[in-house]
Amino acid sequence: VIYHKKHESGLDIYIMPRNGYTSNYAIFGTKYGSVDSEFIVPGENEVTKVPDGIAHYLEHKMFDQPDGSNVFDRFSKFGGEANAFTSFNMTAYLFMSTNQFEENLETLMDYVQSPYFTKESVEKEQGIIGQEIRMYDDNAPWRLFFNFLGLLYQNNPVKLDIAGTVESIAEIDEKLLYKCYNTFYNLANMTLFVTGDFDAEKILTVIEKNIKNNKPFNEEIKRIYPTEPKAVAGHYKEQKISVASPLFMLGWKDNDVGYSGKKLLKKSIEMEILTEMLFGKASTLYNALYDEGLINQSFSCEYSPQTDYGYTALEGESKNPQEVKKRVTEYIENLRKNGISKDDFERTKKVIWGDYIRSFNDIEGYAHSFLTMSFLDINYLDYYEEYKNITFEDVCKRFKEHFDNEYCVMSVINPL
Repeated sequence: VIYHKKHESGLDIYIMPRNGYTSNYAIFGTKYGSVDSEFIVPGENEVTKVPDGIAHYLEHKMFDQPDGSNVFDRFSKFGGEANAFTSFNMTAYLFMSTNQFEENLETLMDYVQSPYFTKESVEKEQGIIGQEIRMYDDNAPWRLFFNFLGLLYQNNPVKLDIAGTVESIAEIDEKLLYKCYNTFYNLANMTLFVTGDFDAEKILTVIEKNIKNNKPFNEEIKRIYPTEPKAVAGHYKEQKISVASPLFMLGWKDNDVGYSGKKLLKKSIEMEILTEMLFGKASTLYNALYDEGLINQSFSCEYSPQTDYGYTALEGESKNPQEVKKRVTEYIENLRKNGISKDDFERTKKVIWGDYIRSFNDIEGYAHSFLTMSFLDINYLDYYEEYKNITFEDVCKRFKEHFDNEYCVMSVINPL
């Protein structure tokens, strides 16, 4: 059971009691990520353009307290383990605890609603984040991924590094941080999801008591993104970094975009079925590549659904990434000619349902998925309703549309 309440502040509150669970978990997120660098604040007419990396910068600065203390110390006093992250489309603050859940929850709600930025502290952070950016310049999985996105996208800001560049963060000051905070951390743009062994009514009271006076916007934040052509920006890129063996990321750009809600949920389930059918551990391709030593256990496949972009990515290590690409593209061409198997579809559809049911046992993963989906106007509990209506014909159509080698790209990291 999940209880939902839309508070008068605009905050969406989801409470999922889990009897018998030893740990409790809370995640407090805002629909604001690295791609949101151009927008119109509700009530204004002018477009605001902010430096790349500001959402991530803001996340870092949220831990500063007016009295100079550190939020992490407050959590550890109550035995809570706290963290935060910024992705392309959201920023989230979270904690896990085995006891003193209410005190931890109050701490989470307090600091996320209490920004404190000064000129000095903002300038000091530039050095810290600058160092983090430079560190990622030599991080092989990170470079593999962003080179991959740079091949897929010509204009979409998803191709830009979440942390920005050393140059872009140098333009950030406390005024810009407050502007972004006041725009995107309005509670009407936020969701709180809590789960664990507790009394739902009691937790709702704690949450409502800790909501600070926040006037919801009367209109939506207008987010401005550049137009993205269908064509990919390039098909291949390689970079040399100190790695033990070559890494590859191979994938397809999704051009069927521009919607959210149940339609997007249905597409993402179709893509889950397809990626498992085509590239999962039971597929003929996986087994052939694995038996020949072209891939190893590190191989994985994932589809990323968003409103304004989407892509499938196969990732792994290989002594011969070019041969992997050749085999994958031949396999796709062959299936486009001869069709995919209905038996594989029926079997895989059951596997995907099992994965969804098992996801309830991982409270952290489930809360994260639930929050991500809610920002796409999807209720994760609608999964079954969409799942049961997916037919073999739907999946065949999706396969033909998505797996077109014209939109296939590959990023490779080779050893120095």
